[in-house]
Amino acid sequence: MGSFVKGVIFTLAVLAVAGLALAMLGFIPTGADQTPGKLETWLASGALDASMERRAPRINNPLPATDANLIDGMKTYAMNCASCHGGLDKKPSVLGQAFYPPAPQLILDPLDDPEWHIFYAVQHGVRNTGMPSWKTTLGDEDMWKVTAFLSRMEKLPSAVQEQWKKAFGGP
Repeated sequence: MGSFVKGVIFTLAVLAVAGLALAMLGFIPTGADQTPGKLETWLASGALDASMERRAPRINNPLPATDANLIDGMKTYAMNCASCHGGLDKKPSVLGQAFYPPAPQLILDPLDDPEWHIFYAVQHGVRNTGMPSWKTTLGDEDMWKVTAFLSRMEKLPSAVQEQWKKAFGGP
């Protein structure tokens, strides 16, 4: 049985070294205009989800989801997020689609993540995607407001929907 375990460990080590060699010899494409392979996509998505699960504190939004806070969050989104994640006019972002991986179009495909998850992504960004950390640009209150807007986009109060229609032609 000991030789079987050694064989498994040796095989895994060879596979790891072979994968590293392929990467270091330039066989894995890195262009932002190229579709990643299934293995790369699976690894990157899994690593992102695992990192969020491990690091993001499960904190509740300290701000109430009032019409004023949601409207402020919508304005913050329009000023800081729309150029990559899609405008409030429901048009996808050309810039966001040029990223690798493409930026999620949050207006067309709203998030279903819990608020703590959204807030953590806004606050800390996502490495190697173009998503910056907003903690040096926006205060916690503004990040929580945009989080509240994003997490409620499909069920906004009528006053917020009216403001959206008036200002941006949506929802």
